Amino acid sequence: MNRPVKKQMSESRLDLGYILDLLEKDALINQQQRAQLSSLSTEQSRIHVHPLITIAEQGWQSATKPGYPLSLETLTKWLAGKVNQTYLRIDPLKIDVQKITAVVSQAYAAKLKILPVEVNNSELTIATCEPFISAWETELSRIANLKIKRVIINPRDLERYLIEFYGVSKSISGAVRQKKDEPIALIQNFEQLVKVGKAGEPDANDQHIVSIVDWLLQFAFEQRASDIHLEPRREKGRIRFRIDSVLHIVHELPVVLMGAITSRLKSLGRMDVTDRRRPQDGRVKTITPSGKEVEMRLSTMPTTFGEKLVIRIFDPDMLVKSYKQLGFTKHDQEQLNDMVNNPHGIILITGPTGSGKTTTLYSTLNQIARPEINICTIEDPIEMVDPQFNQMQVQQSIGVDFASGVRTLLRQDPDIIMIGEIRDRETADIAIQAALTGHLVLSSLHTNDAPSAITRLIDIGMQPFLLNATIQGVIAQRLLRTLCVHCKELVTTDKQSWIEFANPDKLKMPPQIYKPVGCDECRHTGYMGRTAIYEILKMNAAIRENISSNTDLDILRGVALKSGMRALKIGGAQKIADGLTTLEEVYSVLPQH
Repeated sequence: MNRPVKKQMSESRLDLGYILDLLEKDALINQQQRAQLSSLSTEQSRIHVHPLITIAEQGWQSATKPGYPLSLETLTKWLAGKVNQTYLRIDPLKIDVQKITAVVSQAYAAKLKILPVEVNNSELTIATCEPFISAWETELSRIANLKIKRVIINPRDLERYLIEFYGVSKSISGAVRQKKDEPIALIQNFEQLVKVGKAGEPDANDQHIVSIVDWLLQFAFEQRASDIHLEPRREKGRIRFRIDSVLHIVHELPVVLMGAITSRLKSLGRMDVTDRRRPQDGRVKTITPSGKEVEMRLSTMPTTFGEKLVIRIFDPDMLVKSYKQLGFTKHDQEQLNDMVNNPHGIILITGPTGSGKTTTLYSTLNQIARPEINICTIEDPIEMVDPQFNQMQVQQSIGVDFASGVRTLLRQDPDIIMIGEIRDRETADIAIQAALTGHLVLSSLHTNDAPSAITRLIDIGMQPFLLNATIQGVIAQRLLRTLCVHCKELVTTDKQSWIEFANPDKLKMPPQIYKPVGCDECRHTGYMGRTAIYEILKMNAAIRENISSNTDLDILRGVALKSGMRALKIGGAQKIADGLTTLEEVYSVLPQH
């Protein structure tokens, strides 16, 4: 039988005993679990450890059927409901740090353990983890001259973002303030010539700038960003992250800081900091807070308002992904294994930019790499450094292009050659020569589907008989966003939509499909993470017979499908049936034929 719930005094911190009573009353924990922590109540209060943290650290499962982890976030959401206050899961991408930190000082916020999270003309939203302390509301409302709205967040987030938000804000303000009286720095900009001289540009090695860049990179790693965009604009610079194929605005900075931040990153990437008129490429290797090594590729471009910088972040785990983790079905894996087990020939991976071709290339090479095999690559640029490969980078400035690079690799006694991309006839020709002389060649090509790769090579001047002799297979691929496992919802199959999608392929309609809903975990997009779908054209006699100088793409595609090629649509349908994605997402990536 549940004991009476201990009373929680107004204007006092949450008590561990009170929380345990509520959890036991709601049948989330049992008496044994409660007794296990009861002895800690006085000690935890003395050292000011928040009771939700203490309970979350036990790693308990709820006593309900089915059980679920009593994590800190779960407990915070539960508590907010018990005290009739609004729960908030902070999404740092949606917080205007400069705006909120200007309303409440760091000292005041730290003293009261509160965090401003949103402000408008009439209301200030304040996050706290102490629902029964409210004396500060009246005073803060008077100081800010705004109505106060309070929300409950988890205590770990409160501690972290109190430091992070105010630290970033202080670095930005400090960098701007420190440089106001310094000599004018000429900003290379196509439009602001009239405005040059109104503010000096901070130095790239200034401690404030270093802090901003460190925060930016760490933030990107935590948010699973694949790209960081630093975009100068007329009034303010903009920072955006690409997460699961979608760009999100992260922060807006004073335009005077954008140049210094870009210079700092260019310096880390060993690029020419003084040259802002020409595009440049660089790379940085760093370690994430979790201890993983991460490769980043930097690319600058002169724009109307200054230098735009894009940083592509490469997950080191992509090199050790299995075929299944990449999204290959069992049928796909068998097809690919048959191709890579050939001692010579060409395997092409095709798809648009950002479709995961590089990941598939690296993972395939990693699967077949052995100490007795010499794997050499020529790339532009080297996306990810791997100690199992001998990697060479294209350097046009000194005459090292793909074609000359492959010629060099052929003199290095290779077993397998990876060419980053076939862009022209010369590169295609040398790849074919490498395959004819007994090497397995892997490369990428930009085409809409697998059969189009054959016609593309013929269009750039390759002889059909050479393609017949060397091409082992073509893999076309696309990346799909996957449904968030925390909020996806089962729905009845829309029969008409499925018929429109499935015909004329006569795909079997799945008994149930899921739809995106949106929650705090996926930033209310309904999607989290990505997977790939594949179309594998494996060469055979029937396909080779239809490759000629006047090859008809539609006929070639029809023959390939009859020979066992599964179209991208089939892969998408399988992902839908498996509950991984949606019909709309598959439509968004399929080629229009």
